[in-house]
Amino acid sequence: MFLYFLRHASAGQPLSSAKKDEKRGLDQDGIEQCGYIGRALAALGVQVDVIVSSPLKRSTQTAALVGNEMGHEGKLVLENGLRPEATFSDFQKLLQKYARQEAILLVGHNPNLREFLGRVISDRGCEGFVEFKKGAIAKVEMRRNFGSLSWCLTPRILRTLHAAAAESSRPKTSRK
Repeated sequence: MFLYFLRHASAGQPLSSAKKDEKRGLDQDGIEQCGYIGRALAALGVQVDVIVSSPLKRSTQTAALVGNEMGHEGKLVLENGLRPEATFSDFQKLLQKYARQEAILLVGHNPNLREFLGRVISDRGCEGFVEFKKGAIAKVEMRRNFGSLSWCLTPRILRTLHAAAAESSRPKTSRK
């Protein structure tokens, strides 16, 4: 099974009320990041069977925008096992629920998404440290109960790749 861990894109500053913060959406940078992420995944030929997101607005927006850019036609699935307060045990139950899937895109929040990623790639089951910025995505190949990190792309790398691809597709002008 392949797991794609995606931290929600930029959503500005947290709000003081937890209830209001759950409804905080992406900012303009976050919307742009989703375009870079989705186009990069499409260019890499990534196809997922299911997109699973935290039910918080910034995650669902990230999941929907990235999924659209990838050409994913399935429904977005919301799971409490990806909420900010979810535990690793909640995450493991979520993985068991989708164990028959070949590839899953998981969209959530730090610090727990970073913890879940670190714990699945650690051979001892303890947490390995992975810096996981907003809009970062990591690919993990799961084998039984542990995973192997294939790659991790930061928003800066994705933006640079997007700019390089745009530059290389521009017509070359000849100088005489």
